[in-house]
Amino acid sequence: MIRELLEGLETEGADPVSVAWLAGSRVAVGEDELRGSLRRAVLLLATGGDPLRDLDLDGRAVTALAGELDRRRRREELHEGLTRLDRKAAGLPRVEQAIGLLLREPELAWRAYAAGLLAEELAG
Repeated sequence: MIRELLEGLETEGADPVSVAWLAGSRVAVGEDELRGSLRRAVLLLATGGDPLRDLDLDGRAVTALAGELDRRRRREELHEGLTRLDRKAAGLPRVEQAIGLLLREPELAWRAYAAGLLAEELAG
């Protein structure tokens, strides 16, 4: 199943947000904490204009969400998820490149993960 998702990402361009979101599937965040943090991030987006515009990894909504959810254990879980994906991404150069970038830049990986959560909320 994961390999099929990675192959789909390879076809679509394997952006860091999608890869980080997939890698973060096992990051433990309580439902109440996540819901409240996402609600505040969506409000930040709305105060800046169109809440459905493209998410900026350095924008207020993404950085605020990343900051609220930031815990050492969660970052470790994201890193573990990226490592698991890396083992399954052999032969998928775009995915391998995105994973490599995220593994080399943990701050970017964490913001990309937060952006993925926010994008999922907006799409939901």
